[in-house]
Amino acid sequence: MTEDGISSFLRAIPLPSLLIAHDERILGANDLALSLLGTQIVGRHFITALRQPAMLDAIEGTLRDGNRRTTRYLGSEGSQDTSFVVTVSKVETDSGAGALLCFEDVTHLEQAGQMRRDFVANVSHELRTPLTALMGFIETLQGPAKDDAAATARFLGFMQSEAHRMERLVRDLLSLSRVEAEERVRPMDRVDLGKCIGSVLHSLRAVSDSAGVRIDLQQPETPVIVPGDFDLLTQVATNLIENAVKYGAQGKVVHVTLETTPHATELRGPAAILTVRDEGPGFDPLHIPRLTERFYRVDTHRSREMGGTGLGLAIVKHIVNRHRGRLRIASEPGKGAEFKVILPAGGRPG
Repeated sequence: MTEDGISSFLRAIPLPSLLIAHDERILGANDLALSLLGTQIVGRHFITALRQPAMLDAIEGTLRDGNRRTTRYLGSEGSQDTSFVVTVSKVETDSGAGALLCFEDVTHLEQAGQMRRDFVANVSHELRTPLTALMGFIETLQGPAKDDAAATARFLGFMQSEAHRMERLVRDLLSLSRVEAEERVRPMDRVDLGKCIGSVLHSLRAVSDSAGVRIDLQQPETPVIVPGDFDLLTQVATNLIENAVKYGAQGKVVHVTLETTPHATELRGPAAILTVRDEGPGFDPLHIPRLTERFYRVDTHRSREMGGTGLGLAIVKHIVNRHRGRLRIASEPGKGAEFKVILPAGGRPG
């Protein structure tokens, strides 16, 4: 096969690929392989381009006996590690039997697997704490406090609190799973956001009163209609406003604003904008990119004390995505936090 023929053959393969001759020189490589391994590898011994022992063993084995082998190649792309499954196959060249290497990028599969492992570990950790507490209380009630009415009443209160914490976690996990499963299906009912927010403020009145926080609502006189799902948008408003009440400063105000705009830059069209701003301690902006990750908390101890599961903003993000909207977060230490939900407005999807 001529050099042009080898180049044409390798270009037709939609994976990073290179051809190694019987004398162990690299005969050719397509552009994807050159980008992965270096632009000067053609004509050189394969050991100079592929230095990983598992790769070298697979190539040498295939050149020796002609059997197909599969191995792994670990690379890097900037700050991100990459992972490839490499198939080494025997091919006939003009100089004898050679080896064709094809690199399949499985980085996304590795990342998905790691995310699943992290998720299971996080859920296990979140459940272990209340379960351990419940087991301790039960053992105490069965033993030293068996006939102590005052201790029994006190421990039952603790047990109820821990049980509620597990119930909230399971509820949020189910909610997150349901929203993720239906994220590509856009809700198209006509939802009055004003009524949605009104029902949320009514349900949170006891929470805001006990926290000593006043909620100030500003909204237009005319109804703000968006295509969506009333229950899901109610959940968005509930999560954002309840967080602002819980983490805002006592005696301060939570500002809830509903407005419309004929042209939102983020959506390139008309939009309804829900803004929830508190006057609390705020947080460092470096946390913002991770706030919508599952179980990520700025202040883990305080979040758990407040009954948070670490899933609220992840749920908000997925609901907003399902409505083809945008979530914007801003905060600075000592200046409170602002959460803005931008949704396509009008009767047609944006």
